[in-house]
Amino acid sequence: MPKAKKGECPSNNKRIIPAIEDYSVLQPQDQSDNSRSIDSPIRDDQDVDLTATEPEQPLMNTKTAGGKKRVADNDYDPAEFSHEMQKMLEGFKADISKTHLQKKKRLEQLTQASLKNANKKVDEIWKNQQILRERLQEEFSKQVFLVYQQWESDIEKSKEQEEKLNTLFKQQQKFFQQSVIIQSQRLKTIKELSTQFIRGLDDLERNRLNQQELLQSELKKEMQLLQKRILMDTQQHEMANVRKSLHSMLY
Repeated sequence: MPKAKKGECPSNNKRIIPAIEDYSVLQPQDQSDNSRSIDSPIRDDQDVDLTATEPEQPLMNTKTAGGKKRVADNDYDPAEFSHEMQKMLEGFKADISKTHLQKKKRLEQLTQASLKNANKKVDEIWKNQQILRERLQEEFSKQVFLVYQQWESDIEKSKEQEEKLNTLFKQQQKFFQQSVIIQSQRLKTIKELSTQFIRGLDDLERNRLNQQELLQSELKKEMQLLQKRILMDTQQHEMANVRKSLHSMLY
């Protein structure tokens, strides 16, 4: 619906308002004529000329906004008035539908932006966790592989020594003792590495829980901010619609 300039009425209202004014002006005249005819009946002693006709009364003039007189419009059409009112109502309906679509689009945009941001943060945390897990597992695998290689090398050496020192029991006994000590050290090293690996997993789990709590708090804050934005947008749209409706009704 086009906006009217200051001091002017919309084009649809220009035709409706004069018709209402003309109707309101002509109605009291008819009532006064009827009351006059009832209050002053014809006397028997008066001569009544049935053939004579009274001169036509000029239409009552109404003053416009500029102070000029205007002849009342006798061609008032109720159907046209109803049609104009229907056009005004359709205009209001179109404005309301347009505002509803704008609100819906705005809500979808805000929701998509929040979801996109949340998904981005979750992906970043997941990638970081995955990288840390892979690094820790790779380091553990390398260290264990080195220990197993050393262990296999020690076993091969022990076999060679057994073949060479079959005749020398004492030396062989000492060598076995040394092998036991070395193997115990290797086992101890493996246990320490396993303990470190478990501690690393525990640290990662605690870190994940902390990041999850932080992410949940950030999501709550974003949801609250989203609700505030939606409420502010709704209030602004409602105020704009009220002003527009009042302006259309008054002007």
